Amino acid sequence: MRELLVTRHSSLAAALALALTLCVASVAAQMNDPTRPPASFGSSEPDAGGGIMLQSVLISPTHRAAIINGVLVPVGGKYGGAVLIEVSEKEAVLRSGGTRQVLKLHPGVDMKQIGSASTAGIPAADRAQSDNTPAR
Repeated sequence: MRELLVTRHSSLAAALALALTLCVASVAAQMNDPTRPPASFGSSEPDAGGGIMLQSVLISPTHRAAIINGVLVPVGGKYGGAVLIEVSEKEAVLRSGGTRQVLKLHPGVDMKQIGSASTAGIPAADRAQSDNTPAR
């Protein structure tokens, strides 16, 4: 009788373990990986700028350059039939003949400045006090 009870409890425990495993696997399959890049990242679709994509900008005190479609182009250098004439933190500008083409680093993002970094998050009353405090 005791052996039958142990066998019955073992079977019940195994069935519960299997059900729990299947449940966890199902939930895990439905969860999004937070480290996975968005679906549009790295897609082979050309952007609205004729397939030319600004991938990065390099800015130092003495040099400025852009990486356009995987090619390092210094200011004044040529990319195809165009010349790179400007590089900033957010964009690069190519000139071909009389046409300027602005390549945005993050084309779908509109950034708005809401305040200066030195006063961000500080209430107005506290800002007035901190302005009168001598620097140490």
